[in-house]
Amino acid sequence: MEERFIGEILVRQGALSPERLEQAMAVVAERGARLHDVLTTNNILDENAYVEAMARDLGLSVIHKIAVDEIPTSLLDLVPINFARQHKLVPLSITDDAIRVAVANPLDLSPLDDLRALSGKRCEALVASADVIDAAINRVYERKDENALAESDSDNDVEELQDLIDMTDEAPVIRWVNNLFYEAVRDRASDIHIEPSDNEVTVRYRIDGDLYPVKTAHKGFLPSIVARVKIEANLNIAEKRLPQDGRITKKIKGKLVDVRVSTIPTARGERIVLRLLDKEHALVDLPGLGFDREKLSIMEDLISRPNGIILVTGPTGAGKTTTLYACLNKINSPDLNIMTVEDPVEYELRGISQMHVQPKIGLTFAAGLRSFLRQDPDVIMVGEIRDHETAEIAIHASLTGHLVFSTLHTNDAAGAIARLVEMGVQPFLIASSLLAVLAQRLVRRLCTECRQPYIPSDQDLRSLELDPTSFGPPRPLVAGQQPPPDYIDDANTVVRAQPTALATGEKRPRPVFYKPAGCEHCAGTGYRGRIGIYELLVVDEPVRREILNNSDSKSITRIAAERGMVTLRVDGTRTVLSGRTSVEEVLAMTQAGDLG
Repeated sequence: MEERFIGEILVRQGALSPERLEQAMAVVAERGARLHDVLTTNNILDENAYVEAMARDLGLSVIHKIAVDEIPTSLLDLVPINFARQHKLVPLSITDDAIRVAVANPLDLSPLDDLRALSGKRCEALVASADVIDAAINRVYERKDENALAESDSDNDVEELQDLIDMTDEAPVIRWVNNLFYEAVRDRASDIHIEPSDNEVTVRYRIDGDLYPVKTAHKGFLPSIVARVKIEANLNIAEKRLPQDGRITKKIKGKLVDVRVSTIPTARGERIVLRLLDKEHALVDLPGLGFDREKLSIMEDLISRPNGIILVTGPTGAGKTTTLYACLNKINSPDLNIMTVEDPVEYELRGISQMHVQPKIGLTFAAGLRSFLRQDPDVIMVGEIRDHETAEIAIHASLTGHLVFSTLHTNDAAGAIARLVEMGVQPFLIASSLLAVLAQRLVRRLCTECRQPYIPSDQDLRSLELDPTSFGPPRPLVAGQQPPPDYIDDANTVVRAQPTALATGEKRPRPVFYKPAGCEHCAGTGYRGRIGIYELLVVDEPVRREILNNSDSKSITRIAAERGMVTLRVDGTRTVLSGRTSVEEVLAMTQAGDLG
């Protein structure tokens, strides 16, 4: 009932149309999710628009930024951190008769009643987004712990206080480690690196593919930090000489997050890398991957075939597994038996049987794939084809009526064919079983809050294989002038605003490119999130003949390009033209050779 009431408020305030509300409520009923999460996750409604609509309807003020340093310490003693996190609120200030409190859900009055009973003062509520409140809670409550861990008089002071187990149980260390997870999820980090150096412990987050230093601790606290992580991951805290792997499951900001833990010994102490796997965020649908209309149509046709092999290629961290999961989610239905063998199983998919390989006991990709064929599968996903045996079993599975998905580590789509030949697979088997190869990269998406438009130079155009002579001369972008708008349809196809017709001999105006600037919204990086660029090689008859002739990858790429294949560099150029990424990102992620 509360979700429906919130929806009616949003409609009443003009933030949401009745039609979009009904669509969102259908998803709420199906998934059992909160309306807020459905609206913001699917980009139906901006977080700020949601907060402002709720506050306006209830006659409350909105706060977009909380000055953490101005919150008095006495308030922190009055409001426990668990209470603040559970009810998504943070105290701001206190007077003789009132406490000002920022809340994420102004409809939940019970925590305000509890706070009034605890303090004996009335509560003045202001509305802030959940992200703003989470960030404030983390910083204000962890301030003392962070200072304590960052400072020490000598290397021996910390370790002489207590033994290792007692140190690990100390609240400051536990809160400091927990805060790493909270801030990593808030900042959209995929990995947390805890690295010892000579005098300190450095923590870095990998965000959108790049590593950023975020905090440090005194070197003396390394044993207790490592022990705390090992205890949570059920690892042996006494073993410091060998690498260890483990797993932690945490609920952070209402989301279930799987954390893969890896520890290794180094000359300066144990080093830890934590890989964060957000179960909810990973399940992206196929249109949400950023395909243009043509590629999306082709992919939907390919994954509906009854048999054959579809390969996804790219370097580590290019989003290959996410693409395969999106394909499986698209075709997942009760009438299909879908099975996967992965290393490891990163996300659990409902209705799909997933197996985790364990090479130590002989359960390899090839062994798992061979056993699958006795389970009457319709669709099989193999996490990666690494050797001749796995490749051959996958090909024979496709030839006997199964649809097979898998990945390879190659630079481009045509390179996957050469890689299979190197593994010892006969070209005629590849030609008869392979349906398509999708090469992909992830480029950082420009922050829409601070990206800066500019007119590209001739060199910028040439670097993206655009002919400068087909455009007018460079011109300065007048201050305050808005660049031509980009129109993006439902299939993510970008249509730039251009004159309807050009006079004879007239050149097209130069496109508007964007570059990163940096703001609070993107943590000063100029980028927020990543988007895929793709090269889809469909194995049709001309390409099949090249495979049978054992042609090299360049020849196959050239034939495919003549048949309409868009290379990685060209797809990256389209993304630059749409204003979603920068020239530098595309050049860094693609090669000139990608042009075929």
